[in-house]
Amino acid sequence: MSNSFSLAGKNAMVIGGAGGIGQAIAQGLAEAGARVAIASRNVRSLQRAVKEIDESAGQRIAYYVVDAADEESIKSLVAESVKDLGRVDILVNAQGINQKFNAEDFPMDVFRQMFEINVAGVMMCCKHFGKHMIGNGYGKILNVSSVRGRIATQGAGNAGYCGTKGAVDMITRQLASEFGKYNITVNAIGPTITETPMMTGILNSRGPNARKEFADKHPMKRMGLPSDCVGPAVFLCSDASCFVTGNIVYPDGGLTAIG
Repeated sequence: MSNSFSLAGKNAMVIGGAGGIGQAIAQGLAEAGARVAIASRNVRSLQRAVKEIDESAGQRIAYYVVDAADEESIKSLVAESVKDLGRVDILVNAQGINQKFNAEDFPMDVFRQMFEINVAGVMMCCKHFGKHMIGNGYGKILNVSSVRGRIATQGAGNAGYCGTKGAVDMITRQLASEFGKYNITVNAIGPTITETPMMTGILNSRGPNARKEFADKHPMKRMGLPSDCVGPAVFLCSDASCFVTGNIVYPDGGLTAIG
């Protein structure tokens, strides 16, 4: 049974792989045996992530610079990575931004930018890597969504973020329907608030009780960690999930069970 979870012999591209959750998934895929490449816009972040994954997992990974909101940049990424790796079996879309404004004051240029990156960017990556996978007759696509694609926040400010993640969920389901006949699965994970390096700074700025306040909203009474996303990601990128598609798995400490 353990062979079903092995990613040995598989090539994976993690877009947004220099971010907290994306980097954790990239490392997890490498530790499961995949040959991994990561991509994002920021060269310094990519180089840092490569160094950290190498030190933690003992595996050297490749990196590529891409603007996931630009279709020509994504097409170039597909061409370059296929040239270097031979093929891409696994695509993880972990890119995205989040800006918060009260709904009545939400700048529409920011709202549109969030949809351009969080939704159109995911769709374009699925489109072009999916076309490559169709040619191979095999593929695993994993989108990083959020519990906020399913349940709203009690506080204000998240009309943009919740809207984009709801869209990602439906794109995931629709692509699962369309790509299934090509032996390509399309799934998503929906984490809860997770203590990534970026979130750590936000939590620290909110005072000493911030972590407890967020943790107490979850049945498991703790915040999420990037590592909580790794097991579900490896499962959904492995042959153990060969008949699982169109699903959103929630590493959320039980939040959506009560939300």
